[in-house]
Parts: sequence; C-alpha cells; structure tokens
Amino acid sequence: MKKLKSIQHKVPSPLVNMGPIKLRQPLPADGIENVDPFLLLHHYGPYAISEFSNPFDLGPHPHRGFEPITLLFKGEQLHRDSLGNEMVVKAGGVQWTTAGRGIIHAEAPTKQFVKKGGDLEGIQLWLNLPAKDKMMTPNYQHLEENQIPKLFSEDKKVQLNIIAGNQLEQSGLIKTQTEVNVFTANADENGKLEIEIPENHQSLIYLLDGEILINNSGVLKKGENQMITFHQDGTIIQFEAKKQSTILILSGEPIKEKITQYGPYVMNTQTEILEAMRDFQQGKMGYLY
Repeated sequence: MKKLKSIQHKVPSPLVNMGPIKLRQPLPADGIENVDPFLLLHHYGPYAISEFSNPFDLGPHPHRGFEPITLLFKGEQLHRDSLGNEMVVKAGGVQWTTAGRGIIHAEAPTKQFVKKGGDLEGIQLWLNLPAKDKMMTPNYQHLEENQIPKLFSEDKKVQLNIIAGNQLEQSGLIKTQTEVNVFTANADENGKLEIEIPENHQSLIYLLDGEILINNSGVLKKGENQMITFHQDGTIIQFEAKKQSTILILSGEPIKEKITQYGPYVMNTQTEILEAMRDFQQGKMGYLY
C-alpha cells in the first residue's frame, strides 16, 4: 500500500539582502538548519534586467566542499569558471557545479540579454558532499531545457522535468555523488501529480509561483507559505495546482555528517575551513579573471 509522506514544516520564503540584491531564502529557515543533504535554497528574481539595472552580476568567487546548482526559469546567464568552462544557461537550463577541492566561478546575465532587457529568475541550491568526496576533482555539468527528460500527468496538465534522480521510467542526466532527486514542475490549474520518493530521503517542495495543495492537507501560496518539508515516512508526495504554478521538488539520502560552513566553503571541521581559505589565497583553486 502506497503511503503519503507526512508534512513536517511549512515555511514562508522571506526576502533577504545579499549585497545589492534582494532574494528569497526559504532554507535555512527558523528551526530548519538544512534538509540534509540540501544546505541552502535561494530563489532570485524575477528581476527586470536592463542596461540601467543589472544587480545580479556575481564576479569571480570560490567554493569548496559542496555542489552549487543553478536552475534558471527566466532569462539567460553566462557561467565562467576556473576549469575553463564558459557556458550560456538559458531559461529551463541547469548548471551543476561540483566544487570538490575548489573551483572559482562567476555568473551574470549575458551582455545580449542585458542589452535587450527582460526578466531573470532562478533557483540556487547548495547540495552537500560527503566527507570522502569534499576534496574530489571539481566538475561542471550543463543541461539545456531540451535535454531534460520530461513526464506528464494523465491529463497533460502537469509537466515534470527530471533533472537528477529517477521517476517512473525516466532518469535525469546529471551525474550525482549521492542519491538525490531534483525535479521541477509546471502545472496548469487543476493539474494533479503523484511523485514517488524513497522513504529514507529527506524531501521538500518549494513553490516559485502560483498555489498548490499538497497531500490533500498543506497549501503553498506565493507570498504566504512557499515551502513544505516532509518526514521520512511514506513514499508518495501528491500535489494539485489551484492555479498555474511553478514548483521545485527535492529529495535526497541524508549524509548525516557534522558540517562546518564559512562563507563559500562547506567542510566538516574548522581546520578544513582555514585550509580552504589558505588554499584559495595561494591560488590552489585556480584563477578566473
């Protein structure tokens, strides 16, 4: 008998200041340090980008010990990194950086996009790496919207995009270090979908836009509660869209290790953080100009 996962937390998506930009941060939140293995969820935009307003220009910065992931919903961004990758990510596309022992990257709307103007909106996730993989060789994966496997509800009102992990017969093309599912969904009004998630996974649903009913009991609505986390019980998450909605679904096998985080580094001990800062200063994470 399939059992629905029970709801653990319902949280809003408050605006926080990150330098010159305001973005939404549902995770971490009051009482929720992380949803292991997911450490941070930022929802940025939609920003109206133009030659007069381009706040989301993130210059070169380092990372170590985790995977920073960008899912782009509107607009286009240029990714550059110290491995020599230079890639334009467009709406519906994904960039999945495995920082490992160290990478330096920069992200900004493309010059062409700034010139013509338009909305920029995306999700940035921080996915932890287990201690044994924190110093692995850095890597970068890029998927365009048309490369991402898709599933549809019976009534065709919901499209589920399988970025990483598995759902029914579809598997995401992103190679992951631990067992995770990263899905997005576009749902028309009254669209319903049932998603299978392993019982041992920590999991959450985040609403970017619209309004949805989850497991017949929890409501997410833009501007009110926008994220629900679940207990590690049951194997099913259902949702029904009350209006046109955009949704993020995350689940993962918990890593269950102590973490120490400082700025752009996520390690297991304070000593490893100090080593990361020193290695960056000494150029051991590469260079990006």
